[in-house]
Amino acid sequence: MPGLVPVTETMRTVERTAESEKPSPPPSAPGSGPGRAFWRLLGSEVGLTFRRPRNLMMLAVLAVVPVLIGVALRLAGSGDEDMSGLIQDVAGNSLMLTFVSFSFLVLLLMPVAVSVVAGDAIAGEAGAGTLRYLLAAPAGRTRLLVVKYLNAVVFGYAVAAVVALSALVTGLLLFPAGPVTLLSGTTISMTEGLLRVAITVGYVGAAMAALAAVALALSTFTEVSIGAIAATMVLLIVCQVLRAIPELSAITPYLLPTRFTNFDAVLRSPIDFRALGDGLLAFGAYIALFGSIAWARFSGKDITS
Repeated sequence: MPGLVPVTETMRTVERTAESEKPSPPPSAPGSGPGRAFWRLLGSEVGLTFRRPRNLMMLAVLAVVPVLIGVALRLAGSGDEDMSGLIQDVAGNSLMLTFVSFSFLVLLLMPVAVSVVAGDAIAGEAGAGTLRYLLAAPAGRTRLLVVKYLNAVVFGYAVAAVVALSALVTGLLLFPAGPVTLLSGTTISMTEGLLRVAITVGYVGAAMAALAAVALALSTFTEVSIGAIAATMVLLIVCQVLRAIPELSAITPYLLPTRFTNFDAVLRSPIDFRALGDGLLAFGAYIALFGSIAWARFSGKDITS
């Protein structure tokens, strides 16, 4: 046509022009990636757990119990010239109150606190209708399940640390500090006694981690958190009843609560590492078994809420 300059275009030149006009993807931020997202999600979950008044109240109750035990033992030992057994052990050294407190709490109150957090992990989100939104984010079911479990493990170790710290402070205020006489009759220094308290905290925390795996697995089967919590506690109580039946002594070593009190191995000289190792092995088996059950259930579960 007159006045127009002919321009020769082919399909290939049009494609190249269209590709050159496409906006380039934004550069990825430094330090971003799946790993950073995982730790950010875990940090958010842990922060939410320790900001809930319910969880803080449970920690406060657990911190008060060693104080009550210490005061009761102090009153029972005052004015009694012929002290024996538990009172004599605690009155002889403040560190013994820590082991006594764990003996009282590790079979009931501490499992209740951990079961509440772990049992609410999946069922609580489903009941509140937020589980579907969590899975809509690029977190993935496996990653979300691992984050929920690690959050319960952190809370379990916090429970053990709170009990130990409360018992240590109470013991130092009410009873003398110094060399510790173990169950085997050997006397160790205060520093070595504190080291054995730290080992006890680590062992009891591992026990709570095993219980958290059980509660988390049960949490994937329901949308009512109280159901998972109650089922965990019923299971724990049933195990305690089975342990009390002499005719069922053959299955006693395989029950989870049987290993909870193996921390008394640190009160012997030398430390009975075999007993501690057997307990940790049992905890690992429970974590692997119930963790697999939780993953198998949660990975194929239809999320409707």
